[in-house]
Amino acid sequence: MVMITREPEFFPPPINRLGQFGRNVLLTCRNAGRALLMLGEALLDLRFMFSQRSRPEVLHQFYVTGIKSLGVISVVAIFTGMILALQTGLELRKFGQEVNIGVAVMVSMLREMGPFMTALILAASVGSAIAAELGTMVVSEEIAALEVMSIRPVRMLVMPRLAALMIMTPILTFYASMLGVIGGGIVGLTQLGVSIPAYMDNAVRYAENKDLYVGLFKAFVFGIMITIIACHQGFSTTEGAVGVGRATRQSVIISFLSILVVGYIITRLLYE
Repeated sequence: MVMITREPEFFPPPINRLGQFGRNVLLTCRNAGRALLMLGEALLDLRFMFSQRSRPEVLHQFYVTGIKSLGVISVVAIFTGMILALQTGLELRKFGQEVNIGVAVMVSMLREMGPFMTALILAASVGSAIAAELGTMVVSEEIAALEVMSIRPVRMLVMPRLAALMIMTPILTFYASMLGVIGGGIVGLTQLGVSIPAYMDNAVRYAENKDLYVGLFKAFVFGIMITIIACHQGFSTTEGAVGVGRATRQSVIISFLSILVVGYIITRLLYE
């Protein structure tokens, strides 16, 4: 079982900049190891997600992650598709190929922009909320009380959030991608003179199933990353209210950077 309560720092204070760098490397490796151990335990606990004790919290996390995020995701997705269609269409119109904006928007939304924008929105809204909630529980010693009562915090707090984001992030990504395609079609019709049937025929005919699968796989990985980063930052909170704010900020920053780096790596590996 992963111990949640924070241990005293065992690294000696640095004596120079090289020592500070080495200390930061060791702390990063230690935190990454703890996060991976937490992920492994939470994945093992997924078998209890529909148990009588866990089902209400799991369903609540599905609602928070999915339904409450629909509004902002819808607005961002539509305008992302419209921007892609407008900028791509203006360039293609110079060569008389503006009808090809359909496939450009479809592939961009399915492969990159859909999972990318959805993950950023969830990291900023759901991930920050998770870090703040768990951080508040840590500084108020609620987590320590759970451990004293032999209640596993990972199963009670991490597993429902992991299950919700693992499942809802791909679903929201597909929803955002389709809205982006619709937004691109609106721009194509109103500003570029491309009819909706021609736009959709071009989008469906030349887009590949692989683009959809890669986008959903990215979303699945992003959902896991957001959950574990937010939970780890929340459980690592110290120094009261100031620490809660720091954990929330770090959760968003690390999630954003991880999404960018991992998204590039996945695309690089799958589209060689």
